[in-house]
Amino acid sequence: MRSSRPTSGCRRARLGGRLARARKPVDRLAVTDLSADRVRQFLNELEEKRGCAISTRSQRLGAIHGLAKFISLHAPELVEWCGQVRTVPFKKGPRELVTYLEKPEMDALLAAPDPTTAQGRRDHAVLQFLYNAGARAGEAAQVRIADLNLPHVPERDLASVVIRGKGNKQRLCPLWASTANELLLLIGDRLASEHVFLNRRGQPLTRFGIHALVERYATKVTPRFPSMAKKRVSPHTIRHTTATHLLRSGTDINTIRGWLGHVCLSTTNIYADVDLEMKAKALANCEIKEEKPKKGWRDDKGLMEFLRRL
Repeated sequence: MRSSRPTSGCRRARLGGRLARARKPVDRLAVTDLSADRVRQFLNELEEKRGCAISTRSQRLGAIHGLAKFISLHAPELVEWCGQVRTVPFKKGPRELVTYLEKPEMDALLAAPDPTTAQGRRDHAVLQFLYNAGARAGEAAQVRIADLNLPHVPERDLASVVIRGKGNKQRLCPLWASTANELLLLIGDRLASEHVFLNRRGQPLTRFGIHALVERYATKVTPRFPSMAKKRVSPHTIRHTTATHLLRSGTDINTIRGWLGHVCLSTTNIYADVDLEMKAKALANCEIKEEKPKKGWRDDKGLMEFLRRL
């Protein structure tokens, strides 16, 4: 039975275009054979021959830069080669606009799960948690019951959750009373060490499962909101939606930065650029309105009638 795994000859053929210039077999390549010029040629080939986007080119170059840095740390004699490779610049491309959902679209997405089934209630809790906390899919997947602070009366006492973001940085996020009530029903009397969101088999829900969940309900809602067909709805779209809606409500940008767990304020400032509704309101405030010509006193019929009666 033939193996579906590619042979060494096939792998060499795949890499042949890049290795032909070195005139060496794969097992005899040296680090210095990967020169800065060959890196540029490889990146140009990605764009011109393979039709890859600038973002793909940047990802590949980032990996090469990372490899060069790693090698220089473990082989000081190659520091000069590392410097040459890392001078290959990233190519700037057009920045894509942040995608977010309008309030009616978000409300429809939250209402999509069936509340009469256990899975529907779990899915609604996941969607509401993502919208409430502005959490990434991976952050929501790793939340444990011990991370929740759910009072017995959420309408009276503030509920919150500890979210672990990138670099294991923690942030405290407040929860709405409705979100807290959903989570209280979801976790029941389970152990504090367990994950909050579980799949059908009782295993922790993964970030891939959360992605599939969001996409499934977005597809269900799209026929009612044709505008959503042009948007790629994902957990990160809901994160953008949270930030945009917070900004519209008058929340200051620094609070939103802490809410989302951004390190730099410049990252959060992108939401000030994408919100068309706030731009329209700002434009309306500075709109130049035509002044109506003032009427002369002789054109005031009431005044003229009063003067005639004197």
